[in-house]
Amino acid sequence: MSSVEASDDHPTAAPPGARGVPPACPAGHDLLAGRTAVITAAAGTGIGGATARRFLEEGARVVLGDSHARRLRVCVATLSDEFGARQVTGLPCDVTDEAQVAALFDLAEERHGRLDVVVNNAGLGGTAELVEMTDAQWDEVVDTTLKGTFRCTRAALRRLRAGGTGGVVVNNASVLGWRAQRGQAHYAAAKAGVMALTRCAAVEAAEHGVRVNAVAPSLAVHPHLAKVTSPELLAGLTALEVSGRHAEPWEIANVIVFLASDYSSYMTGETVSVSSQRA
Repeated sequence: MSSVEASDDHPTAAPPGARGVPPACPAGHDLLAGRTAVITAAAGTGIGGATARRFLEEGARVVLGDSHARRLRVCVATLSDEFGARQVTGLPCDVTDEAQVAALFDLAEERHGRLDVVVNNAGLGGTAELVEMTDAQWDEVVDTTLKGTFRCTRAALRRLRAGGTGGVVVNNASVLGWRAQRGQAHYAAAKAGVMALTRCAAVEAAEHGVRVNAVAPSLAVHPHLAKVTSPELLAGLTALEVSGRHAEPWEIANVIVFLASDYSSYMTGETVSVSSQRA
């Protein structure tokens, strides 16, 4: 697909530079050709699903994990029809379960004989005032968003170090790791933790030729988010974006592709803000 063509996943948009309207998604250039990638929370219409598609368009083989088994089956079937069954596989994976995390990574190595890239996208949000937040609400968000990223990063580094050929880990953080938003204490703390985890993991992984970076999106809207977030909140957050619009999930995925590719070969321990938000 050329940069001016479109599909249902990458719709035709206004001319480049038109405020408030996304451009067309660029074509793939085999930036990840021959590489095997594990992507968590990869089923559906969000950043994980967009990342899976963009990785396939860039020539990667992908192993998808998601806690929603039915949605994962549909996603794998759809992508397999488009890109070939050899390129796509999936396994239900709840990142709060160590055994399921191990099984996902084992599948990647068993099916493809190697592991090159890991994208830790799984996370959980919610809205609650701090004085009303329960321990259970805090623990649920932190266990999925921060500890889940820890579990998957640990599994990734063990395998990438053993493989001896280097590799890349990309974590999904958030601008809320830097900025404050009412009702988001648990999520913001977890995402700030993801940023710190990224920096520390990068220091430990460097001697093994493994890079660890993160993206920090501001606002990427997709159907699932729209179902669980009020239109008023989304409108208010969108109004903060100087581009006049929210990001499309594939726009975040493009930065993840960059971090996974050799174009970012000197970068490690960094968190890249993917945002047009006012300071």
